[in-house]
Amino acid sequence: MCTLCSDHGRRAFLGGSLAAVAAAALPALPAAAAAPRPHGAPDTVYHGGTVVPLAPGRPDAQAIAVTGGRITAIGSDRRIRALAARTTEQVDLRGTTLLPGFIDAHSHLPAPGLIGLYWADLSSPPVGTVTGIADLIAALKTKAAAGAPGAWILGWGYDQTLLAEGRHPTAADLDQVSATAPIWAAHTNGHMGVANTAALRLAGITEHTPDPPGGVIARDPATGRPTGLLQEAATTLVTRHQPALTPAQLTAAARATDALYAAAGVTTTVVAGGGADTYAALNAWRAAGVLRLRALLMLNGDPLAPGGLPLPEGTGDDRVRVSGYGEAVYDGSIQGYTGYLTQPYHRLADGLPAGYRGYTNYPADLLKRRVDALYAAGYAIRLHANGDAAIDDLLDAYEAAIAKHGRRDHRMRVEHAQTARPDQLRRMRRLGVTASFFVSHTYYWGDQHRDVFLGPERAARISPLRSAQRLNLRHSLHLDSPVVPMSPLQALWSAVNRTTRSGRVLGPAERVTPARALRALTIDAAWQHFHDHDRGSLEPGKLADLTVLSADPRTVPPQRIKDVQVLRTVVGGTTVHHRD
Repeated sequence: MCTLCSDHGRRAFLGGSLAAVAAAALPALPAAAAAPRPHGAPDTVYHGGTVVPLAPGRPDAQAIAVTGGRITAIGSDRRIRALAARTTEQVDLRGTTLLPGFIDAHSHLPAPGLIGLYWADLSSPPVGTVTGIADLIAALKTKAAAGAPGAWILGWGYDQTLLAEGRHPTAADLDQVSATAPIWAAHTNGHMGVANTAALRLAGITEHTPDPPGGVIARDPATGRPTGLLQEAATTLVTRHQPALTPAQLTAAARATDALYAAAGVTTTVVAGGGADTYAALNAWRAAGVLRLRALLMLNGDPLAPGGLPLPEGTGDDRVRVSGYGEAVYDGSIQGYTGYLTQPYHRLADGLPAGYRGYTNYPADLLKRRVDALYAAGYAIRLHANGDAAIDDLLDAYEAAIAKHGRRDHRMRVEHAQTARPDQLRRMRRLGVTASFFVSHTYYWGDQHRDVFLGPERAARISPLRSAQRLNLRHSLHLDSPVVPMSPLQALWSAVNRTTRSGRVLGPAERVTPARALRALTIDAAWQHFHDHDRGSLEPGKLADLTVLSADPRTVPPQRIKDVQVLRTVVGGTTVHHRD
């Protein structure tokens, strides 16, 4: 989950900027004139490699033909090359591997580009270079020096568990950067951040300020004064004072995010939370050639408001479409102690009471009423639940809606499902509910889950892919970018190996094969969004959304999967990334 794009964080940070993007009516790029081709001849033939259809009953092939943005034939080099005319572009794969384009099942475009362009990088290795509070301060000072005097100073990506001090920075720490300019340092989990004294003063936060519903203002136990750390809904007390981004800044961020995702082999991105303004901005970026990928938008907002949500399910086309409701964050982050568990956290941070289990951002009764309204209105519902207590509440809400309104092919989903228990997986299967797993947690926070947050037994079961597979519970994988960098191949590597930062294996019984993990990044992700008819596998008639890799991830040594390179990404027959 990313607070830049959550229900409250997105509104506070982006303000009316997305609507302004659409109003700006970015000029569309002129269409390139295509040379006429003989009737029936393909536009492009890819040959000389391993073509992996990931479709039932279709073995690997050597070549594939594309016409008018769709796949027209798959087969041997000899058969497919015989279809080509002199005007057909022929791409020699030179022994590389061609797959369906990766489907990013849950992330937050344009947030990765926003952070890369306008925020200080506070990430620890291997993503960044921050290893302690002094490094964090230095990074913010560098960002401050490049900005206007007195302007907001923003940083993203710190993780207290990876800092030498083993703690969150404080307002006093950030005051070393500036005592007058407001500063906001966001945690990498997107659920919390730290404000300096100037930002706290601007927000009116004092020792007398009550915690807002669904949020916590961390306080010094000796004095009761705010430390600067704000969790969940409390973050908006500060972020709502940050100036809205300009349409030009948002467009630059969208362009940068599109390039990052294309370089990772992504052809469809699922934008996890947005409204009518987001939908309009996506279409404006698409028309201007800024957004070359396909985008599925999960709406957010209040489904109980008069008139309901602004756009019906399915609004749009195969480039930009409304696809359900999400993520409407119910609980928080395990590694931030805000995920809602049935049993207490393994080791408690200072100041947390004995038996602490986390909390939800809104009551279970409100969750049920929202789910009921969404189900009755025909939306596919995909809500955030990390802790197993939160998953219980969410499944209760899903089951109540099904019982009241009748069962249909709903494909409701649990987002992240980090600590799903075996009985919950069985319940999902019974209800027809699916899951999207943030399996890269096993690498980025696996050691901390084992040693600090969950303990060895629960940590070994996070992202239970093999258990889901045994139940024939279809699921997808995602990276929740910008929480971690966009790299479907890293998610694939984590699904297969479950290796932590320290090199230990976390829960070997939950490892899956590369072939199974590839399905979760392609056809099963497409199925969850009712798009398995037009993407996710390589079959004649489907969209020509393709990814070319330097090696076959099914056959390289498992630990080498993350080293496989994306050589080419193709959306609708057009190359959007090509590695020289």
